[in-house]
This record gives sequence, structure tokens and C-alpha cells, in this order.
Amino acid sequence: MAQAHEKTGIQEQADADFAEALAEALDMREHETGDHSKRVACHTLVLARRFTADPIQLQEIYWGALLHDIGKIGVSDTVLLKQGALDAAEWQEMRTHPEKGYRIVSQIPGMKEAAEIVLSHEERFDGSGYPRGLHGEKICPGARLFAVIDTLDAMTSDRSYRKALSFDQARAEIIRMSGTQFDPVAVQAFLAEESTLREMVEAKCMQPHDSDISPINHNKE
Repeated sequence: MAQAHEKTGIQEQADADFAEALAEALDMREHETGDHSKRVACHTLVLARRFTADPIQLQEIYWGALLHDIGKIGVSDTVLLKQGALDAAEWQEMRTHPEKGYRIVSQIPGMKEAAEIVLSHEERFDGSGYPRGLHGEKICPGARLFAVIDTLDAMTSDRSYRKALSFDQARAEIIRMSGTQFDPVAVQAFLAEESTLREMVEAKCMQPHDSDISPINHNKE
């Protein structure tokens, strides 16, 4: 029995390591994202812990956020790395990445909720997102929390076409888009955790210096 438990733990750690490696491979391919995937995964946990203490659910939210863009592995370099605006055909190809990511992640055991986050991370609260045009609570909770964090990280990170914006500028935009792009409940959670997230964003790190918020321990018993 102990040997079987040990094998299960080893397999869980291998799955976690594989997920981390996939995310790092994508971040390297996109060049300018740096540790984007790890940051948004850990920052999303800051919000998720306001709604659940279930370690399994938190683990799935972490993995879903970590692997949100993994479907971009199936997007051509000419589209993914293009410096200018995408044309209609290129945009159509880019919009396939949530479903491609879902096909990858849904094959990993124990990642049902994570796969749903990957599939839904481009949905918008008002129904104007893709690929399914979901709205409101039809979007899974993890994806609704992730959407706020993804915008926060994107706006406060340097891009080839602009320098990073301030946390306050990102905060104002997130508040402005509450009820349209973002779930108002997720925005309120963001505001409640503002001091923690501000510290994390300003440090460009995966966890704040003076709290116990950290990535999920994938080898939990």
C-alpha cells in the first residue's frame, strides 16, 4: 500500500513538472512574455483562495492558469510572433488556441477543471469573448478570476510596442471593464487583494515577500 502511494506521489509530481515545462516552453517561444505563465498562475491563486480552501480545486486553478495559452504551440510563428496587427485570417488562426489548448490539457489525468479554464480563458463576462461566446456564470469561476489577473499582468509588463503601464493604470482599466470584460465579483476580489497583488506586480515575482501565498505544492498527500 505504501509503495502504491509513493508511486502515486511520483506520478503527480511528474504531471506537475510536465505542466511547468509546457508553460516554460511556450513563454520561451513567445520571447517577450518572460515568466508570464507562472506569474498569472500564482496571482490567480491569490484571488481563488478567497473562494475556496480545497487544495485539489486550487491545484486545478493553478494549472489552468499556468497552461492557459498552451494551445498557442499550435499557432504558426508568422502569426504568434508577428509584430504588427493581425489580419482577419491571422486573427482567425489565433482564436483557435483555446480549443487547441483544451485538447492538450484535457488528456492529462486530474485536470478536468484546469482544461475548462484553458478553454474558457478568452471568454468575456458580457458574452463577447471566444471560442463559445459564454457569458456570466456560464464561464467557469477559475477563468473569470484568471481574466482579471491576465489583464493585470499584460498591462504591467513591457511589450515590444509599449512600456509597462503602472499598477494604478491597470487597476483603473479593470474597474472600468467590470461587468463587461470582467465578472464584478472577480473585480471585487481583486480590489480586496490589491495590496498583495501590487507588491507581487511591482516585484515581478511569483509570490509576495511577507505572506504565505505560494504556488500549489503538487506533491501533496
